[in-house]
Amino acid sequence: MKHWLRSPVVWAASGLAAAGLLVGLSVSRGGGVVPGTPAIAAQASQLLPDTPERWQGKVDYAAFDARINRLMRDPEMVGLSVATVENGRLAFVRGYGFADREAGLAVTPQTVFRWASVSKGVAGTLAYKLAEEGRLSLSAPLASFGTSLKLSGGAENRLAIPDLLAHRLGLSRNAYDGKLESGDPAPMLRNMLSTVPQQCLPGDCHSYQNVAYDAFSEIVGNATRMPYEMAAQQQLFAPLGMISAGLGMANLTGAKSWARPYRRGSVQVLSDAYFRVPAAAGVSSNIIDLARWMQAQMGQAPQVVSAGVRAEIHRPRVATYRGGRSGPDSLIISHGYGQGWRSHIYDGHYLVGHGGAVNGYRAAMWFDPETQNGIVMLWNSGSTRPFRLPYEFFDSVYGRPFSDWMDIDKDPRFLDPGIVPGAPGADQTILAD
Repeated sequence: MKHWLRSPVVWAASGLAAAGLLVGLSVSRGGGVVPGTPAIAAQASQLLPDTPERWQGKVDYAAFDARINRLMRDPEMVGLSVATVENGRLAFVRGYGFADREAGLAVTPQTVFRWASVSKGVAGTLAYKLAEEGRLSLSAPLASFGTSLKLSGGAENRLAIPDLLAHRLGLSRNAYDGKLESGDPAPMLRNMLSTVPQQCLPGDCHSYQNVAYDAFSEIVGNATRMPYEMAAQQQLFAPLGMISAGLGMANLTGAKSWARPYRRGSVQVLSDAYFRVPAAAGVSSNIIDLARWMQAQMGQAPQVVSAGVRAEIHRPRVATYRGGRSGPDSLIISHGYGQGWRSHIYDGHYLVGHGGAVNGYRAAMWFDPETQNGIVMLWNSGSTRPFRLPYEFFDSVYGRPFSDWMDIDKDPRFLDPGIVPGAPGADQTILAD
């Protein structure tokens, strides 16, 4: 089904009512996996679709797997974990390459990677879930929560949580990320943001942030009297059965299998910089739990993430960049940002998700909320090539003609043994209708 073009004008107008839409809603509370989440609960008792005989769905996963194996010949790639969901159900899971190349440890579906900025969707979901429960006001000024955030002209006294989570603070892009990476404390940096030059008037445009965005972890702590990490665990990860998911460096390095960071083929020293802004980039998990998280965002766990919450956090509040004219960007329009979630329209289909990048790690999640098809990926290198794999997946789901969005068909480094560029089969369609 084709979707009508959601214009930034409509987004801006509808965003004015965001703070009041959740008033009067309520949800059940409690620990453990919440009953009534059929797709997630059912697959917990089934065999993981991590071998060819268990792959299922519309996509030709044998060809999809071969395509990814070719991608792994990129010299920049080290390890990669991929999972897909079709019609709300887990269809394909597989690990590729190495979690630790020097030790010869392979990536498995249980290998834990960093989510990087995919973590921002946890903050958005938690904000609106707490608002549902009456524990957080979405309309109160940011300053009323007693955070370390200070903005030019005292804008923290006028802006609210929806502005923070949509990156509408008026700051220059990625303000003070460099200082955070150098070891400066995040609260101190947030207190200094009033001196940062403005990119636009507060509330008027989208300008991506990490240091400022993590003021939300302070908001949660002050509003709930529990650390952000504990709130995310109790409200989201535990009820969804995401047993490998958590925040902080220890959640990564304490895992039995965890992916070491690589850049340009060399292992990197693991930095704690973005672990210190947990709402912005602090989550890690294995690919199975990232897929569970995506299923919850599709609506497969309504007792944990309600329809009202999903509608509000995914809805675009501000237009972002226009995108490019080549590759899959040539088919993408209406880039927008909600509450920790990006969205755009790809060849007429509305997609929601986010990408992430920190030194030595990359992550991506994209799904179609209408058809409940989607893909999640985690990898431990600086390669950007996998970011285009989702569009080859969606082309197969939507029955589009194959396109070599990853640009590997004409590069001899990626060809199967015995195939030369231009030979029959070198540029063949890889994904089935």
